[in-house]
Amino acid sequence: MKLKQKTTQKLSTKLISFLPILKAGIDELYEELKEQSSQNPFLEVKSKKFITASNLKNAITNEIEALSTSKTTLLEELIEQVENSNLFPTEKSKMIAMMIIEDINPQGFFEGDEEEIAMLTGTSVEKVKAIRERFMYLNPVGVGAKDIKEAMLFQLYNTEDIDEELFALTKEIIKNIENIEKYFNHPRFKEAMKIIKQFKVTPNLEFLPDEEIIPEIIIINNDGMLEIKLNDEHYPEIYIKDDPAEDEYSKEKLKEARSLIDALEMRKSTLKKIALMIVEFQYDFFQGGVIKPMKIQDIADALEFAPSTISRAIANKYLLCDRGIIPLKNFFSTALDEEVSANQIKEEIKNIIKNEDENKPLSDDKICDIINKKYNLSLVRRTITKYRESLKIPSSRERKRLYKVGVKF
Repeated sequence: MKLKQKTTQKLSTKLISFLPILKAGIDELYEELKEQSSQNPFLEVKSKKFITASNLKNAITNEIEALSTSKTTLLEELIEQVENSNLFPTEKSKMIAMMIIEDINPQGFFEGDEEEIAMLTGTSVEKVKAIRERFMYLNPVGVGAKDIKEAMLFQLYNTEDIDEELFALTKEIIKNIENIEKYFNHPRFKEAMKIIKQFKVTPNLEFLPDEEIIPEIIIINNDGMLEIKLNDEHYPEIYIKDDPAEDEYSKEKLKEARSLIDALEMRKSTLKKIALMIVEFQYDFFQGGVIKPMKIQDIADALEFAPSTISRAIANKYLLCDRGIIPLKNFFSTALDEEVSANQIKEEIKNIIKNEDENKPLSDDKICDIINKKYNLSLVRRTITKYRESLKIPSSRERKRLYKVGVKF
C-alpha cells in the first residue's frame, strides 16, 4: 500500500509539472517555466534565441520557404489593394470587397457568408462570389479562398508559362485531389504535381510577423523522404542549483526541480511521437496532396494517452514544412464518435437546410432527429443550434421570413 501511494505521488508531481508545459505554446513556454522557477530557489531558467519560421530557411533547409516580415498587416494590405485596383471599379464593388475582407481569418481564408453579404448589400450571391473570386489577383496569392483547394486554384490562375493542357489537368487534379490515384498514369501527371507542390496552403503566410508564429515541428522533404525535427533550439535552458542542505523543504524543492526538467523532456517526447504519427498518416499531404482528417482518439489510443492530453499537446502548436506553416489542430477533426466528425455534421446541417421546404423550415429539434437517425448518434438540440449558428445560418423562423424575400441558404 505504501509503495502504491509513493508511486501515485511521484506521478502526480510529474503530471502537475507536465500538463501546463505541454499545453503552453512556444512563445509561452519560457514564461511558464519562469513562473515555476520563481517559486523554487533551486531552479534557474534562461531564455534562448527563438528559432522562427523566417530564419529556418538558412538554418535548416533550402526547401523551407523563407517568410518575409511586413510592417503592414494583411487587413491594411488588402484594403489598400482594393482601393487602388481596377478590379473593383464601382463604389458598390469596393463595399462588397471590404465586407469580404472583414471575414478573412488570420490565415487568409474567407470564413464569411456570401449570401449574408448579398442580402446586406442588396445584390445577388453570384455577384458577391464574382467579386470574391477577383481576390485571386491580389496579394498574397490565394487570399480570400474558402479552403485549401480553392487557394490552390487561385494560385494556379496566377501561374505563368503553363500550356492549356497542363493547366486543365492541374485544375482537375486539385478539384479531385482526394482521388489523386486516378491520375497516376496520365503522361503529364508529374508535371502537374510539380506545380501543385509549389503552392502555399496558408495564403497569409508571408504577412504574418516573425514573432507571431514559432513552429514547434519541422518536416523536411528530401526527394520524398520525410525527416522530422523538433525546433528545440528555442527551448529555455533549465539549471538546478546544488545545495547541500538536507532539510525537508530543500529536499521537496529539489524533487520539484527535477520533475520540471523531466516534464520538459516529456513534452519533447510527446510532440515527437505526435509528429511521427502525423507524417505517417499525412504522407500524401507532404507530397502535394490534401490534409486527411485524423481523430484525436486514434492518436490517444496509439500513444496510450488520454484524448485530453493530445488536445493539450496540439494546442497553440505549429508545423513548418515546404508547404508553409500549419497549425497542428488543422490535421485533426473533432470526433463526435468513431466515424462522424463535427465538420461532417456541419455539412449535413447545410445540406438539410438547403433542401428544406421553404414554406416549412425545419426546427433545430427536427434537424437533430434527422441527423441522429442517419448517423445513429445521440446529439441534443443545443449542439445543432451551436453548429447552425457557427455556419451563420439563421433560425427556422428567421429563414421563413427571408425565404419570402428571395434569400437562399
